[in-house]
Order: sequence, then C-alpha cells, then structure tokens
Amino acid sequence: MYAISKLRAGWQWCAAPELWSRRRTAGEAVLAVVLGLLAAGMEELLRSGELRLWTVSALVVVLSLMRRRLPVTVLVATAALAGLSDGFALLLMVVAWSSGRRIAGAGRALGAFTAAYAVYVGLALVVNWAGLRPLTQVLFTTLYFLATTLVPGLASRYWTQRRTLLHALQERNAQLVRERVMIVGQARLMERQRIAQDMHDSLGHRLALISVHTGALEVDRELTARQREVVGVLRDASVHAMHELREVVGILRDGVEGPSQGDEGGQPTARGTAGIEELTATARAAGSDVELRRTGTVRTLAAASDHAAYRIVQEALTNAYKHAPGAEIKVELRYEPDSFVVEIVNGPQRQARPAGEVVSGGQGLPGLHERARLVGGMVHTGRIEGGGFRVAGVLPYGAEGMPGGMPVTPMVDAEDDFRQQSQGVLWGNGGPVMDGTVSERELAMSGSGRKTGGGVALGCGIGAGALVLLVLAGGFGLYFLVKEMDKAMIDPSRYRSIKIGTAEDEVREALPTGDTFVAAGLDGEGPEKPAGSRCLVLMSSETGANINTEPVFRFCFRDGKLIEKRSYEIASR
Repeated sequence: MYAISKLRAGWQWCAAPELWSRRRTAGEAVLAVVLGLLAAGMEELLRSGELRLWTVSALVVVLSLMRRRLPVTVLVATAALAGLSDGFALLLMVVAWSSGRRIAGAGRALGAFTAAYAVYVGLALVVNWAGLRPLTQVLFTTLYFLATTLVPGLASRYWTQRRTLLHALQERNAQLVRERVMIVGQARLMERQRIAQDMHDSLGHRLALISVHTGALEVDRELTARQREVVGVLRDASVHAMHELREVVGILRDGVEGPSQGDEGGQPTARGTAGIEELTATARAAGSDVELRRTGTVRTLAAASDHAAYRIVQEALTNAYKHAPGAEIKVELRYEPDSFVVEIVNGPQRQARPAGEVVSGGQGLPGLHERARLVGGMVHTGRIEGGGFRVAGVLPYGAEGMPGGMPVTPMVDAEDDFRQQSQGVLWGNGGPVMDGTVSERELAMSGSGRKTGGGVALGCGIGAGALVLLVLAGGFGLYFLVKEMDKAMIDPSRYRSIKIGTAEDEVREALPTGDTFVAAGLDGEGPEKPAGSRCLVLMSSETGANINTEPVFRFCFRDGKLIEKRSYEIASR
C-alpha cells in the first residue's frame, strides 16, 4: 500500500499543474510506450547493444511522461541525448511541440530552445568529430534542429497563443452580451416601473372613487331594488378591477404579483396556474364542456410565466366561447423537465352562432405571442383536423422552478452580434479553450495593437518566416550535398573503363577529386595499400549487397602510373 501511494503521488506530481482525465492519462501512457518502442527499433537498426537499447527506450518513456511537468529541463535533456543517439530523434519532435506551448514567457522559451540547440550541436560535434568537417557538421545539425525542434516549437507556441487570444475574444464578447442584457433588463424594468406608477396613480385613483361612490349609492334608501342591484354589480366590477390592477402593477414593477385580496365573499382571487381551475369551473357553470388535466410533477413558475399561463388559458377559453359555442374544450397542463406546457384544444362548434354576435378586436392571439416572448417562451396557434382550434404555450419555469438549480435558457433566439459563439461560451458552461501557459504579459502585448488579431498575425508571420527559412536552408543544403557527392562518387562502368598502367594525370583527370567531406575517412578502411603508393578512394553510385555495407573503388598510384585498382565494400557510415 505504501508503494502504491508513493506511485500515485509521483504520478500526480508529474500530471500537475493540469488535471488529467482518464482518457488523457491513457493517451499519455500509450504515447510514451509507442515512443519507447520506436526508440528501441531505431537502436536495433543501428545495431546497438541490448543494454543501450533498453536504456534508451526507458529514458524515452520517462522523458515523455515528464515533458508536461518539466518542459525546460526535458527539452534540454532530450536535445543532449538526441545529439548522442539517434534513438531520441522522434522524442525530440514531440518534446519540442509540448515545450513550445508550455514554457511561460517568450524570453524563457528563447533561452530554453537556445540551450537545447547549443547542447545538441556541441554533443553532435563531439560524437561525429572524425567523420565530417566541423563547419559542415554544424550546418547539417542546425538544419536538422530547425526541422525537428524549432519549427514544431514555434508552431505549437503560436497556435496555442492564437487559441488563447480567440478564447479571450470570446470571453470579452460574452461579457459584452451579458452587460447588454443587463442594461436592457434595467431599462425595461425602469420603464415598467414608470408605467406601473402611472397606472397606480391614475387608474387606481379613478377606480377607488368609483368603488366609494357605488358603495355609497348601494345603501341609498331612495334607490329602488333594481337600481341597488345594478349599483352592486358596478361596485363588484370596480373591486375586481382594483384587484386585477394591483396584480398587474406588481408584475410590472418587479415581476411579482401584488398581494391577492379577497373578493366580497372573502375568497381569494386566484391568478396564475392556481386560477386556471377556477376558470374552467366558471366555464362549466356557464354550460361549456371543459376538461382540465394535469401531468408531470408540479413545479413553481416565475411570476411572469405563471401570469402568462393564466392569460393563455383565459384567452383561449374566450375564443372558444366566441367562435365555437357549445364545443368540447380540453385544457392540459404539462410539467415537462425543462419547461411548462399549457395546451387548449376545442372541437368544432355545436351550436349555431347568430350573425353579428361575435365582437373581436383582433388583438387577443397576437397579444399572447408577445406575452410569451417577453417571458422567454412561445405560443403556437392554429386549426386542427376536424374543424377545431388549438392554442399551445411553452413557458420557462424560472430559476426557482428548475430542478437542481439548472440555468434558465431562453427558448427563442436572441438577436445579437455574436451567434458564432457556442452557448457554452456565452453562458459560462464550457471550460476555457486555453492551456494557461501563455503569460499575461504576452497576451496583453499581443492584444494591445491596433487590431485584435495583431498577435495572431505576428505569430503566423514568425512561423511562416521560419518555415520559409527552413525550406531555403534545406534547398541549399540539398544542393550542396549533391555537389559534394559528385566529387566523391563514380559509376561502376567508369571504374571498369580505367586500365592499370595508365598515367596518373590521365586517370585523375577522368575521375572526381574526392576532396570532400563525403569521402572523408574512406582511405583508412579496406585492404592494405601497396607500399609507397598514393591512393584515391571514391564511392560507388550503386548500393551494396545489404543495408549495412556500401561499395567503394580505390585507385593507387606510384611513379606517375596507376599500379592498382580495387573494388570492395566497407561498413555503412
């Protein structure tokens, strides 16, 4: 148990400062094993010993797992080992990509890659000192370092910075959207409060006067019984109008219904979903066939949504009375997991409607659509098969009615300028798309230009410049290598055409000079030279019998003549 806990602590230290998921952990482990196997295969091709093979493989696995935790150290160490052994070549590319995005600070990254370049070139010179000229060795190792280390590091760094800048821009746009929503909400609330105050001061005063005067008339002894009955109806209407005005003013002011007052009989005047049952009961008492059904777990709606549900049912029932008298009406209240659905369906009319009886302002259904939109919902209206009509509203619960504190999301598309962003970014549900390794100073410098994309353009420009430089250097190196190969290589047919005893000047004029780094060290291998002779050793343009050997041709001269020519194979270099 102690060993397991130590291993777990060590793994957590390696994974810090990032929190690795199981998928990432498995991916990192697989990548490390694959790199180790590839390194072992490379060492096997180079015919290394068993001890070196497994040592290189183990070091590759360890460095691959440590590259996230210690990017600078692993980069320099891998560069040094790559200069000593080709088995670390593939790991160097992976480490360069990883270090480019994780080394914080441009100066620190420059120092790390410079140190890696210095140790790589220095150790490569020490290992291959006898094989190539120093300047030639520096040229080729520099090209190799550019291709395998610097370009991946730059690409990774500025790709990560671009992604960080993009996320910062999305966060800024999301903040602007939130601020705009808050400003619009505050402006709407202030306007609603102004309207509510005007309604309270004007209509409330007038209705109060009507209620007082009708109450006084109702007890006047000079009125007949019929007049008292009419005045009582007027007083009841004014009292109900006062109650409804109080509710509307409360909703307009702060989204909450005003305190419900009792009617003349002491019964509270219900509004919202609680009052829908009273609406259907009143309709039944008036002779309509109305069925009310509730499904789902009852939840609390926000005050505005609750009031909208009541008005939807009220308007739908009113339309059914007007346009389909005697029709069967079904009212269904469904508490869905993410929204409240109210649906009213009436069948075809069963009673004849006298001409001119229906009086409609044409504002009922459009008003329902607008009311639902204002609370973040929607309403659908339309005819159904068989001649009936259907009104269905989908309304949000509000923060207090959502299970588990789920965020409230509008059900209609908001008209904004940032639709290219995901909802996760807009509402804060998604994590940041950034690595967290680009310093704030770099980010500020990148975003402080005239254009927001200045840092991205700079990074892309540097990457493109490095790529162009690498292509040019590679082309020059390839041209230089071809020219040098021409100085040290001949075709086997030319070797056969030269005869022993030919004058040295004539032979040397027909052959390359061999004065190149490609042929360096060839004269030190092969059979023993004739005594007192000077030999010219050249490479063959054809390959050897196997991958581990290469054919060479040797021409030996003495006393101004060719005294020997030999063809043999040496170990591949």
